[in-house]
Amino acid sequence: MKKPNVKDLIANDATTILYGQRTLNIFGKVHYAKIVLKAYYDIITFYRKALRDKECYYGPFKGEFGHLLLHTTPFLMHLHKMGVKIHFCGLEIGKPFLINEKGESIIYKFYPLRDFYAEVPPWMNAATPPKDVQEEIKKFQEIAYASKKGYLNIADHDMYWFVFRNWQLKGRQFLYPIQNLYKTKTENSCVIFPRKKGDAYTTNNGGPWDYLQIARMVAPYFDKVYITGHPSMSAELQSENNIEICVSADNRVVLEKCSNASLIITQHSGAVHMGAYTNTKVLLIFNGKLPIRGLADTLRYRVNLSSEPVDFAFSYNEIEDYVKLFNKN
Repeated sequence: MKKPNVKDLIANDATTILYGQRTLNIFGKVHYAKIVLKAYYDIITFYRKALRDKECYYGPFKGEFGHLLLHTTPFLMHLHKMGVKIHFCGLEIGKPFLINEKGESIIYKFYPLRDFYAEVPPWMNAATPPKDVQEEIKKFQEIAYASKKGYLNIADHDMYWFVFRNWQLKGRQFLYPIQNLYKTKTENSCVIFPRKKGDAYTTNNGGPWDYLQIARMVAPYFDKVYITGHPSMSAELQSENNIEICVSADNRVVLEKCSNASLIITQHSGAVHMGAYTNTKVLLIFNGKLPIRGLADTLRYRVNLSSEPVDFAFSYNEIEDYVKLFNKN
């Protein structure tokens, strides 16, 4: 199978700070510059205070899986490595990622938010949660502001989206090697994330796949094929033969299956970044017209987390050809 030129896959849509002002007139650009300068001031003030006091508040994280893996966990691990006590408000389902290589929590005090994905689909870190979750966020923010410690409010969308995610790329991300804590066996297995979220086709995620067909196609080349992911964002499938359904809202299950596996197959979604946490090869499958929207961000934000390149397949035949070659190696 011929490897594609990655440049042909990437749209010119990397959400850098400059990207945010590309369509604005002169007045809009001045306003945007003020937003950016304030965001830098807030972030740098927070960061310096956190390092000085060795304690901080961060949150609320209420967003997508990929944002947890790319922008929140690596930054919190960085702060923890710097000796900072972290008060964190975020989705409880993210807790299994927030540990060091000894299995110890990197969070000093956790303010958990319940899993609301079945009620409100996540969107970046900007979803509006159910009212009871909003109340928990409000309680946390009141505590954070009253503490007089550094507090980074990542619910500030402009600060978070255009500045914070880009700012942390320069030496402010770190990953503890946690894969051995979740690895329970050495086996010839593959993990498939059967993503089902939002529109049937998007320029970011591509079109739908028949995930059971993919599982059956790759099953002869592995001892086990695990199908996993969050129930609210996964297609409903049934186990058969060496194909096992492990769809779960418990990310310990997802981490275990990915840590044991030699290959992860997923659409262009947050699951692409699981491989960085579990040291597992990733095959990104895309069913649609190139280029892939958002891939520029996926790849540039991944650089700090893993040196292992992502591979690509664009049809059922290419998936099978890839797996055949993968198993030979």
